[in-house]
Amino acid sequence: MGRWTTKSLTTGAALAALLAITATPATAGPRDNTPAAATTPGQDRSRPLDAPFRHPGVLLGSQQLAFVKAKVAAGAEPWKSAYAKLAADRYAALSWKPKPRATVECGSASNPNHGCSDERDDSMAAYAHALQWALTGDRRHADKAIEIMDAWAKVIREHTNTNAQLQSGWSANNWARAAELVRYSGAGWPTASVDRFATMLRTVYLPQLSPGSPRKNGNWELIETDALMGIAVFTDDHKAFDQAVTMWRARLPAYVYLTTDGDLPVPPPKAGINGRDALVKYWQGQQTFVDGLSQETCRDFGHTGWGLAAAAQTAETARLQGLDLWSEGRQRLVKAVEFHTKYDNGAKAPGWLCGGTVDTGLGPAVQLAYNEYHGREGLAMPQTERYVAANSPFGADYFIGWETLTHTGTP
Repeated sequence: MGRWTTKSLTTGAALAALLAITATPATAGPRDNTPAAATTPGQDRSRPLDAPFRHPGVLLGSQQLAFVKAKVAAGAEPWKSAYAKLAADRYAALSWKPKPRATVECGSASNPNHGCSDERDDSMAAYAHALQWALTGDRRHADKAIEIMDAWAKVIREHTNTNAQLQSGWSANNWARAAELVRYSGAGWPTASVDRFATMLRTVYLPQLSPGSPRKNGNWELIETDALMGIAVFTDDHKAFDQAVTMWRARLPAYVYLTTDGDLPVPPPKAGINGRDALVKYWQGQQTFVDGLSQETCRDFGHTGWGLAAAAQTAETARLQGLDLWSEGRQRLVKAVEFHTKYDNGAKAPGWLCGGTVDTGLGPAVQLAYNEYHGREGLAMPQTERYVAANSPFGADYFIGWETLTHTGTP
């Protein structure tokens, strides 16, 4: 397939230690849809069960959209160049034609590929047009996004074969973001079409996502969690939202190691992978564990980037809904992004790490975490800062889309 080639903080001491070794936090900027009440380490961070969902609220909120729209209109950088990258992308073309099918069959590495690429591409194109509509007000893009989403909602019935769950996660992430932007922007999407699209998400995608993928590499379940939360917000499904939060809280500690976990990584939830031999095998044969190491580091950085990006995107959607997962994942995500960008920036891997050879190439996976922890919270992230400067503006990759544009400096 094409690729770019914490345990939660539970004590004030843990938070203080992290801040001491990274930076002194700056005053954070205004936050879109901030939680109604602050929490302190050890408190329950659950979202009130009866709290209404905030819309738009899948990855992007109204305050962020207004901020980016103003920057693009003013010709400010890097938003100007980032928008130009979006507008020039093949996904953003008004000539785009959707290719829906009833059954999308995807085997390992999308082989066989019976609609897999078409579905992923169409879902990303829907998001590209929804984003352009939201930022420019050009109704042609709203109409194109609606055309694509309506086409699939009328036709698709199932995903099959071994990659069905991951395929569902990739596509549903894009679908939920596109649909949320169009539905809550005055685009004129007919109610009957909205309802049909929501039914598609509930009946075709949700059953693939909600079981999770405990024994697969961790990027699978994190991508599925991200998609599950996006669907939950769009469909106002409190049960699915809470399930996504539970999955995130269990899977992130099993994906990124911290020395506070002990001698071995946290076992993946409900997977039956326990004990040193089983965990070492699951961690791609890696036997030395250090802060920020990922379960897929010794597989390749591309899949690792997917896992980290999905964890960050879930945290951002949760933030818009009043739940601060960013704080819970702070130590793991900062350590992981800094650890991997160091080697993408050219550092030589030591012999104890993946046998001295790492397959670098995180792709556009770090922008959200960088914006949250460096931009909003003021933490020093020198390796990530260097990586972002060298590789942005970021484009699109499966379920990650134009995040230099959407999440640079956003409140």
